[in-house]
Amino acid sequence: MGDKLVLYVEDDPHNFLLVKRALEAMGGVQVQQALDGEQGLQLIGQLHPDLVLVDIQLPGMDGLELTRRLKADEQVRNVPVVALTANVMRGERQRALQAGCADFVAKPFNLGEFRKLVAAYLEDENGDC
Repeated sequence: MGDKLVLYVEDDPHNFLLVKRALEAMGGVQVQQALDGEQGLQLIGQLHPDLVLVDIQLPGMDGLELTRRLKADEQVRNVPVVALTANVMRGERQRALQAGCADFVAKPFNLGEFRKLVAAYLEDENGDC
């Protein structure tokens, strides 16, 4: 498989590093970071990642607004977005899905299940990941 690119929009360096290491250990996955929603939108347009992971609580534009803007842009609207957040208040999953997220993962998460979820989004037409 060719390398797949995941953009993780996350302002916490520890959370970013944990996810980066977990995904890059899968092999064939590169992870880039955006520190906030504005930078995330810019990098999505430049890099055209295969998957976007987004924290909901970000400085400035939150992850849900980022997702709504991404889904409104015809050039990048087909990039799947997965909310990856510690914000697990009642109704948060539904709000993320309504904003356009394809999935919702609560932190802390099971590493094996998280890798399976990401692999499913990164599969290519041949079923390879």
